[in-house]
Amino acid sequence: MNYLDFFRLKEQPFAGAVDSRFYFNSYQHAYALVKLKYAAEERKGLAVLEGGIGTGKTTLARRMLEDLNDSQYEAALLVIIHTAISSTWLLRKVAVQLGVENPVEEKTVLLGQLYDRLVQIYDAGKKAVVLIDEAQMLQSKELIEEIRGLLNIEIDSQKLITFILFGLTNLDSYLVLDKPLQQRIAVRYQLQSFTQKVTADYIRYRLEIAGTSKELFTHTALAAVHHYSNGIPRLINNICDNALFEAFLQKKEMVSDDIVQEVVSDLKLEDQVVRDPVPVEPVLDPPHRNDLNPY
Repeated sequence: MNYLDFFRLKEQPFAGAVDSRFYFNSYQHAYALVKLKYAAEERKGLAVLEGGIGTGKTTLARRMLEDLNDSQYEAALLVIIHTAISSTWLLRKVAVQLGVENPVEEKTVLLGQLYDRLVQIYDAGKKAVVLIDEAQMLQSKELIEEIRGLLNIEIDSQKLITFILFGLTNLDSYLVLDKPLQQRIAVRYQLQSFTQKVTADYIRYRLEIAGTSKELFTHTALAAVHHYSNGIPRLINNICDNALFEAFLQKKEMVSDDIVQEVVSDLKLEDQVVRDPVPVEPVLDPPHRNDLNPY
């Protein structure tokens, strides 16, 4: 017997891999999606989503890509995995993802091919959108200037491409390498960590998707998970996964705060706790959550 059988779960509720079925549409994630999709819909050119490590940027990028209807958008998601890339590499990736056939190596000709493809997309009544995850890896002025150059391509005062950048909170320190580009950011949003209530809702939601509506964490355990994770989804997943396994080993039907503390100690997370995190819920007459939910 494993812990899935013990807790009557169909699958692991806190696996680390990105899975759209487990996407949790918190207020701020719904709000961010509405803003970013507005940028795409209105051809705003450049939108930026920032957030700390593990706050759900990649999950949000994948969700947005899924939500961009193929009949209206020619959309692509690029993940930048290291900083040692050239502007030509970036252009070729954008060209390939947007459907340019046989992109050439020579940069000037490649730009012509990409321009022609963007015009085709525009003439077909569709919008070209490129999502770039881990955008903080774009650390050279040459790369930033290349994005600005593509944003200059317009027809009938309409931008032919929109870039949506997903990156860590230090992304601005690289966008500032090109002041004109930084000034063109039309939409911006920053993800924060979850509040204690949202953390508890998130845990219950993932357990329900995995196959159970039973409470597997005591109230004090939920509070402890929030405390030690700082409300960061990636850490919540890690703590909860280990806590369920530990509860299984101890043959306990619910995770207690003692188990959470044992797991946190094993993972050496005590020193990462940030005291008094700032709540993420808007405080000035926010729209109703249902009004923000685009799904």
